Amino acid sequence: MDYEPDPYSVATKIAVDALSRRARSRGELAEILKKKLVPDEVIDRLLDRLVAQRLIDDRTFAHEWSQLRHRSKGLSRRVLAQELRKKAISQELIDEVLAEISREDEIVAARNLAAKKLRSLTRFDTDVQYRRAHALLARKGYSSSVISEALRAELLTAS
Repeated sequence: MDYEPDPYSVATKIAVDALSRRARSRGELAEILKKKLVPDEVIDRLLDRLVAQRLIDDRTFAHEWSQLRHRSKGLSRRVLAQELRKKAISQELIDEVLAEISREDEIVAARNLAAKKLRSLTRFDTDVQYRRAHALLARKGYSSSVISEALRAELLTAS
């Protein structure tokens, strides 16, 4: 006698296991379930139920993700937008969430990153310090104007 488990129950277990590790977007959960070969109609029904139960909420997820990554990693709005797109968040929601991070917030984060980097580069001359700090901020996704403003302010403070 072969026992075939209910696809909805299997999908629920997969989704709950994924959510127990960290918060996920609706799109991320859909991708996880598709990789496990869960039928589309079961995925839609389950995700609708999880949204109704408030176990997944793309707006809250996007807000918390962007704020955490901006504060802890110093990532720019551009990089945060890329990350949120990879997590299948809608462009409208990304725009809404990232509007909460101002240019001034980005400059402050860039200055903090630059200050930390410059402290580790004291044995080098100013050109090398500038180049390396600039490269770090560029990797974090900051625009050239934000990088210039942050580095100018930090190099003046360091002098």
